[in-house]
Amino acid sequence: MKIISVINYKGGVGKTTLTANLGAELAWRGKKVLLIDMDAQASLTFSFITPSEWQSTYEKSDTIKSWFDDFMDGKSGSLSKLINTPHKVNDRVSLNSGQLDVIYSHLALINLDLDLATKLVGANIGQAKANFLKVHTRLKDGLTEIQNAKYDVVLIDCPPNFNIVTKTAIVASDHILVPTRPDELSTLGIDYLMRSIDQLTSDFNDYVKHGEQTTTQEIAPTVLGVIFTMIQEYSSAPIQAQQQFVNRVRKTSRLPTFESYMKRNDTIFADAPAYGSPVVLKAYNNASHQSVVDSLEAICDEFIRKAGI
Repeated sequence: MKIISVINYKGGVGKTTLTANLGAELAWRGKKVLLIDMDAQASLTFSFITPSEWQSTYEKSDTIKSWFDDFMDGKSGSLSKLINTPHKVNDRVSLNSGQLDVIYSHLALINLDLDLATKLVGANIGQAKANFLKVHTRLKDGLTEIQNAKYDVVLIDCPPNFNIVTKTAIVASDHILVPTRPDELSTLGIDYLMRSIDQLTSDFNDYVKHGEQTTTQEIAPTVLGVIFTMIQEYSSAPIQAQQQFVNRVRKTSRLPTFESYMKRNDTIFADAPAYGSPVVLKAYNNASHQSVVDSLEAICDEFIRKAGI
């Protein structure tokens, strides 16, 4: 079971759209996929169920927030009990023996970070280190409850910041996936993001080495790659204004980049949540619309090769 966090400091880069479509395409290909929505905007959640369904059925006690709330109350809780199988998308992917499950988010998740910060306090250095590890391994420990044989891949949709909630996802992950638009602001923070991940890894492993929790394992998340999103094409290639940013990242960044990219089409991506099934699972007569699906399928091909799924 590969665990992969999808993250970028910048919002609006297509992070959730990529997560939903990649997860759906993997499931269409017969994979068992778990998506975890850890973004308070809950856009991934609302890609598969309606806000009214979320409010009536899941809001009070069946979201990732309620599981973190259990932790704040000193309860263990079970992550597996929060797993849901949205029927619309699974009506499609089950035809190929695939499955796509989702753990939904909560709009109040944004308030959780301050609560988690109170758990980091310790009476002495030893206790502070123990508390650091306990808080940051919350998601990692929760995922160990889920049998490795149950899922091929877990995709975690992270919030566009590096708060404690995000850090729990990084600690739990084998790999990091970085979606970005090919523009100045979206690509600017990639190196800073990587420095933050490196610092978290260093701090965490130092606490493991010198702390009292000897059963905690060191972490070593690796970057699977940068994926360019919202690409506009001219003559089957990104337009020149975007190509310069693609080239810059590929030449100056120490990170691997995907050759495949996600094409832009505001119309079909905006409509998809209303149907509870991502764009990649649809067939279009319109050639430009179908080319977007083709680009998502190409990303999935490359993702499978890089992740070894």
